[in-house]
This record gives sequence, structure tokens and C-alpha cells, in this order.
Amino acid sequence: MIDGPTGPLEVVLNVPEAPPAGVALVTHPHSQQGGTLDNKVVQTLAKTFFALGYGVARFNFRGVGASGGTFDDGNGETDDALAVLAHAQQELAMTSPVVLAGFSFGAFVQTRVARRVSVQRLVLVGPAVRRFAVEPVPADTIVIHGEEDDVVPLPDGHKSVSCCRMVASLSMRPSTCSGPKIVRSFGNRSTRSFP
Repeated sequence: MIDGPTGPLEVVLNVPEAPPAGVALVTHPHSQQGGTLDNKVVQTLAKTFFALGYGVARFNFRGVGASGGTFDDGNGETDDALAVLAHAQQELAMTSPVVLAGFSFGAFVQTRVARRVSVQRLVLVGPAVRRFAVEPVPADTIVIHGEEDDVVPLPDGHKSVSCCRMVASLSMRPSTCSGPKIVRSFGNRSTRSFP
């Protein structure tokens, strides 16, 4: 727990044994729709950045789990994220490089955080572009969006982040091996399957 803008914030900070490659901050989906720091996409993002050598912070927004406060349509949640980032930077004794990653509502919040701090990379997974006005993002932002997303259709996601050079879309396809394959495509440039 750390002191947040409106009360305590529940934070998990994973610190690598070697000196960190940077600080990664991962944010969760909508607080009022079951989003938490334990969301499987959030955990996958955290594990990925940790495996890359980053110190990784994930947390519950205000009003979720043990975090104090109430939902604030992304305004207060942006302040929460900035407070957790400052805490992680202090604990890791480093201010940069910073990677921001978020899923759905968390992606929206990270576009707001990225306007206030210098980032090495911004990673948006299934950004909630229908419900929230996503801030403009850097051209090297990585966007991962499901081809068959029933909440935010892929064309809506592409329109909202059209400045990005690389937009990844993922779909699960049946295969002849023991499980589904993930197909990753970057615009019309390439498609590759992963078992």
C-alpha cells in the first residue's frame, strides 16, 4: 500500500534481481466492470516486462480492492497512475526509461499519463476508444487489438490510433496442433503464426 491522491493505493511492485532495464507501469480495465490488478491481461503484460528486465508496477485504481476513493472517469485514475509511477521510480532508484501499458480503460488512462511523463514506449491493449476520448499517442505506440472484439470493433480501434505505424491485431484460429494459434498481423506488412 502507498499513499495515493485520495487514500491508500494497493500496489504490487516486481523488482528484478539484476539492475532494472527501466520502469514499467501496467494499468487494469474499467474499475466498475471488474477490472483489477489481477486481470489476466494485466498479469501477462507485467510478466512480459519483468521477463525483459523491467521493474514492474501494477495497482488497483481508486475504489478497487484495498485502494481508497471512488471511480472518477479517468481523471483521478490518471493521478493514481502518476502516484504509483513516482513510487516505483523511487523504489527502483531510477526515473527512466518508462514503459506504460494498459488494457481497455487502463489503456485510456495510460494515454493521459503519457502526456505528462516522458516514455520509452506506450503499449495499448484493446483500448476503450468507444467510451473514452483517447489522447493522441506517439507514432511508435504498440496497439494490440482483437480482430473479433465485441466491445470495441477493430475498425474503431484502428481509427482512434491511426497515427501509429504498427497496429497489431490478434485472433485465435483453430489449428491442427494441440491448441489454437495466435495470428499477429501488422497492417498489411506481415502475418505470422505462433503455436
